[in-house]
Amino acid sequence: MKFSKIKVFSLMLIAFTGASTLFAQDAKAKKLLDEVSAKVKTYDNMYIDFKYGLSNDAAGINQETRGDVTLDGDKYKLNLMGTTQMYDGKKLYTVIPEDEEITISTQDPGDDDAITPSKMLTFFNEGYTYKWDIEQNVNGRKIQYVKLTPMDSNSELKSALLGVDSQTKHIYRLIMTQNNGSKITITVNSFKTDKPLPANMFVFDESKYGDYYINRLD
Repeated sequence: MKFSKIKVFSLMLIAFTGASTLFAQDAKAKKLLDEVSAKVKTYDNMYIDFKYGLSNDAAGINQETRGDVTLDGDKYKLNLMGTTQMYDGKKLYTVIPEDEEITISTQDPGDDDAITPSKMLTFFNEGYTYKWDIEQNVNGRKIQYVKLTPMDSNSELKSALLGVDSQTKHIYRLIMTQNNGSKITITVNSFKTDKPLPANMFVFDESKYGDYYINRLD
């Protein structure tokens, strides 16, 4: 799998049930999302182990795998589907062992179109409308869902369901359906914060990949 951006999100248009009810639901949803954002900002770094699912009934696709990501500010290191993607604050490195290929490019963390791992926990702050949705009990944990719909009518994403642990204010699950019918589900298996990180955690060492083809895009 080759990718330079991690694009995640979508699922169903907002259903309106009346102005007064909608206002109350949106107010609750905004408060919860603000609490999630505030909690994330208190951490120096985060490590997330997650399950990644991709399905598309029309195409006969139903896949599940696991991945993990370490985040420190805008910097991140993501392992998913045999591919490692690392951003050191300036350059984005995508390492594909299966093809013995590395792509190096410049990534602008302010690019609104780049839904990167460093934005995954706060992407909802801009560009989405939101509505209070269902609550689920997962092994004794109350998971409250908020339905998000992109404001951009040209978005490749329809909408998303964001599941938040009501007690910890951590994201537990993200369910996205794209306009092409694909559904992506990311479920957090473990969430660790403020752990000591190796000094070279986000340093790309080209000498380790002597046999790889390196594609420098800029």
